[in-house]
Amino acid sequence: MIIGENLPNMPWEDRPADCQDIVWRYSGNPIIKRNQIPGANSIFNSAVVAKDGAFVGIFRSDNTAMEQHLFLGKSQDAINWDLEDKPIVLYGKDDQPIGEACGYDPRVCWIEDRYYVTWCNSYHGATIGVAYSYDFKKFYQLENAFLPFNRNGVLFPKKIGGKFLMLSRPSDNGHTPFGDMFLSQSPDMEHWGYHRHVMQAQGWAWTKLGAGPIPILTDEGWLLIFHGVGTTCNGMIYSMGAAILDENEPWNVKYRCKPYIFHPTTDYECVGDVPNVTFPCATLTDAATGRIAIYYGAADTVVALAFTQVDELIDYIKKNAY
Repeated sequence: MIIGENLPNMPWEDRPADCQDIVWRYSGNPIIKRNQIPGANSIFNSAVVAKDGAFVGIFRSDNTAMEQHLFLGKSQDAINWDLEDKPIVLYGKDDQPIGEACGYDPRVCWIEDRYYVTWCNSYHGATIGVAYSYDFKKFYQLENAFLPFNRNGVLFPKKIGGKFLMLSRPSDNGHTPFGDMFLSQSPDMEHWGYHRHVMQAQGWAWTKLGAGPIPILTDEGWLLIFHGVGTTCNGMIYSMGAAILDENEPWNVKYRCKPYIFHPTTDYECVGDVPNVTFPCATLTDAATGRIAIYYGAADTVVALAFTQVDELIDYIKKNAY
């Protein structure tokens, strides 16, 4: 059972009659094509949240110079999106503009009174950028959370033990042929410490793994959907995994699903700038029905949508746990 708010207008499509998968695809995929922003080479690995009866998103777009920026998007149904043409502008604490939001793989998380955005920023290498907004009209950048190199910074949607919590994957400045998941804690969203190891790369995700969407609180603990990577003779394959973390000490893994829950199989997941990638960055959930919609980047080229039911997924995790 999801512990949270009801969202009756979230996108949903029932599992096809001939599908036995625990997570299934939206029949209208991809929902965001690679060139919906002028000058874009690709739009993928993006974050979506509900707001005021509609939906808002932060979208990663790489342009034809392969520069990476973050763009604002709005939607009434969370499927058809109106994306702004210009990148988001970041402001400092002095209310003066810093510049355009450069980087990739954003996540958006509502905590207490504002929306926090985390993304892979650049500061002498890849690190975790942090900004916040009250209304998606103005974004204020905070200090980078960690030293380089680091990726996949994902916040928990509430404080635990009086601290903000963030998952991340310490990495390197390249394609990172390694990587476990860690958790860090902060009293103020700027000073991070109390680091804890969460999950190691193993099984089908033998190369590396990283947190995906914002963790979902359930009656079993925190439901975490993550991406895991296996390296084959033909390159890397990015699939989705799932685990349940302890509610009060989420660095403790209660159950980790041994099989992946979602894997690249369609043309739009297997053919693109980076083949064989399904990279989850956001979910929408409805507590009343237990429905979960998963937004994921496909082949580092487009945005796609998939669905699952929380009780079925938790049962699957527990029955197939390490």
